[in-house]
Amino acid sequence: MFTIGLLVGGVLTAGVLWLFSGLFTPLPAGGRRGLIVAVALLAALRDAGRLTLRLPQNARQIPQEVLRRHLSWGALQFGFELGTGVRTYVSASAPYALAVAVLLSGGSYAPALAAGLGFGAGRALTPALRRLSGNGEGWDDLLARRLGGMTVVCSLLIAAVACAVLR
Repeated sequence: MFTIGLLVGGVLTAGVLWLFSGLFTPLPAGGRRGLIVAVALLAALRDAGRLTLRLPQNARQIPQEVLRRHLSWGALQFGFELGTGVRTYVSASAPYALAVAVLLSGGSYAPALAAGLGFGAGRALTPALRRLSGNGEGWDDLLARRLGGMTVVCSLLIAAVACAVLR
């Protein structure tokens, strides 16, 4: 239920961004692509520690009471809220770059759907891989050492895909 909630939450957020993307379609594709690339590069610089930039977020945890009411429905609600990316911490900058890319891309809903599913799946993958590792603390240490590089690469990939998709 948790994973389904994550995926549905990610798709909902991407869908809302896609709906608003229509407002930006009058801007030339080159200008929208430039803005997406600029935001993705700012995100990469922030995650690389070269730029201090405070990102808008709801800087708190989802309350534990959500899970205590009913385990299955609580897991679904918890996953949904985490999947939307608006009710909890989002420490990396790449999701913001992805949100801007969806917002400025316009066009088909398919890329927005893929972005929402990718965000939800990415959030689901972290606890799944930690559990599968068999050594949660060791996995946490490895993630902490590599997370900065991973988030920089994600932001650069968002910029590259924006250049390829928006013509």
